[in-house]
Amino acid sequence: MKRLNLILLVDDDETTNYLNKRLLTRMDIADRIEVVTNGEEALAFLNKAITDGNPLPDLMFLDIKMPVMDGFEFLDQYHQLPPTAQKCILVMMLTSSASFYDLEKLKQYSAVEQHISKPLEEAHVREILAEHFK
Repeated sequence: MKRLNLILLVDDDETTNYLNKRLLTRMDIADRIEVVTNGEEALAFLNKAITDGNPLPDLMFLDIKMPVMDGFEFLDQYHQLPPTAQKCILVMMLTSSASFYDLEKLKQYSAVEQHISKPLEEAHVREILAEHFK
């Protein structure tokens, strides 16, 4: 399996971020794991990386329900990033509320590869890596 350069966790819940970062760190699958707490911070992070010529995340776990800018609002703005930036980031929705409405709305966003329930589990991460980062 390919080692990832950067994973971006986008979630407002401190406990979820702690657990997910701890799991990913223990798995030792990425050089860096960054955490931001809402979609606005995620967009700022990505735009700064693009402007500064820094590496973009290989993988992003994005929560749906967050204050300031939720996952759907982020995805609406995400499509305004350069296409080359969008192509190199694998976006996975990570949420505790798998409402029918949210799952149906997710179908509108081609950038989202799949929906995963919180918290991350090692089996899910290994599956994602095997499927997308051989």
